[in-house]
Amino acid sequence: MKRFHVHLRVADLAASIDFYRMLFGCEPSVVESDYAKWMLDDPRVNFALSQRGGAPGVDHLGFQVDEARELEAVGARLRAADAVALAEENAVCCYARSDKYWAEDPQGVRWESFHSRGREATYSGACAAPTESATACCGPAAADAPGKACC
Repeated sequence: MKRFHVHLRVADLAASIDFYRMLFGCEPSVVESDYAKWMLDDPRVNFALSQRGGAPGVDHLGFQVDEARELEAVGARLRAADAVALAEENAVCCYARSDKYWAEDPQGVRWESFHSRGREATYSGACAAPTESATACCGPAAADAPGKACC
């Protein structure tokens, strides 16, 4: 099953947590000094905020899948369309370890499709095995875009 993913960059994490806590009617499932996440079931969405520089707004959209085979199906569709900007295995990003496929739509909106393997203690780390040419984890051009939040 897929879960829609929305990641916003925010200027004030505490104020944003307060707003989305009221909007969603529940506490975030993850809170760090620079990051918060809600894993909502109604609607089924992984909603994340990060305060790591850059202009506030949409950082990226995506799909989180429950099983590795679902991620491979998404990756196959992206590869068939020659739309994979970066594939990552075992990437540490947003306090989680995940396998990912990154793509960009014609307007430049970044899309992340991923399967998480577990929680991590850091926001980001080096990829264990990038499967496409990449200089950094957390999406294509993350190293080239100062202030861009990753994951």
